[in-house]
Amino acid sequence: MLYAVAAVLVLLAHLAFVLFVVFGAFLVLRLPRLAWLHVPAAVWGVYVESSGRGCPLTAFENLLRLRAGVKGYSEGFVEHYMLWILYPGGLTREMQFALAGSVAAINLVLYALVWRKRMTALRRQRM
Repeated sequence: MLYAVAAVLVLLAHLAFVLFVVFGAFLVLRLPRLAWLHVPAAVWGVYVESSGRGCPLTAFENLLRLRAGVKGYSEGFVEHYMLWILYPGGLTREMQFALAGSVAAINLVLYALVWRKRMTALRRQRM
């Protein structure tokens, strides 16, 4: 039972991390200091998606699931839990590249807005 609960907690942490990677730059617009957490998270997320490597959280969740007597899964977190939402027909390598590129592009645009907002604030302070 303890391993099953731990596996669910890792799953929830993993989901929160994925959401932070994708949408964290929106938080940075309001709280710029979060950039110190979000930039490495976003870089990691883009790396995992574009490289095809598995995330350590997926392996850890599978280990906990197996110890709980529940079957693990061979694919990654996105493919296992979110595939039916994002790509009902199956996740291809090209789709992974597109997903990684989308995350990178969204974050670059949002960080450009953060930088612009910061520069505007600095100019106002100097006046």
